[in-house]
Amino acid sequence: MSRSKKNILVSVSLILIAIIYTILVKTINLGNIGPENSVVGFSKLNGYVHNLIGVHMNLYKVTQILGLIPLLMAGIYALIGIVELVKRKNLLKIDREILLLGVFYIIVIGTYVFFEKVIINYRPVLIDGLEASYPSSHTVLALCICMSSIMINNKLFKNIKLAKYENIISIILMIAIVIGRLFSGVHWFTDIIGGIIISIALLKCFNTVLEKNE
Repeated sequence: MSRSKKNILVSVSLILIAIIYTILVKTINLGNIGPENSVVGFSKLNGYVHNLIGVHMNLYKVTQILGLIPLLMAGIYALIGIVELVKRKNLLKIDREILLLGVFYIIVIGTYVFFEKVIINYRPVLIDGLEASYPSSHTVLALCICMSSIMINNKLFKNIKLAKYENIISIILMIAIVIGRLFSGVHWFTDIIGGIIISIALLKCFNTVLEKNE
C-alpha cells in the first residue's frame, strides 16, 4: 500500500473514531450532574474528575487570553495570503500551503459552529448561562492552528530560525492551553479528550492533503 493510501486510510479511521467517541459521550452513563440539572455523558467519570479538580476562574481567564494568540497566528497567515493575492493577482498563484491552510481554517470553524448548534453537553459551571461545552473549543483551536502552523512553517519560511522559534512557541502554547483548560474546571474531562481526538483527526486530514499536493 502506498504512503498516500495509508494516510487516507488513517485519516478516515481517525474521523470515525472522533464520531464514535462523540456518540458515546452523548449516550453512555448519562446523568443530571450539570448546572440546572443538565445531562452529561460519562457522568461518573466526569463528576469524579470535576470534583477532584474544582473550578479555578483565574486559570480560566489566563486560558482565555492565551487563546487569542492562535487566532492572531491564523490572522498572520491570512494576511500573508492577502498580500500574495494582491501581488500575484491570481488566487491560484498563492502559496499552496497558505491556500490549504485557509481551507483547513474554514473546516475548523465549521466544526466549531456545528457543535455550537448540536449540543453534546453543557459546561460544568455557569459563566454566561448554559453554554455548549463539547468539545473544548480552546483545545481544538489551539491544537489545530498551532499544529498546522508547525506543519507548514519549514516549507513556507526560508528563515529556518524563525520557523524553529515559532514552532517552539506553538508547542508551549498548545500544552499551556490544553492543560490550563482542563485544570480551570470549566470543561468536563471528556470535553478536553474530545477536543484532542477531533483535532488529531482534522490535522491528519490536513497533513494527508498537504503531503498529497507536494
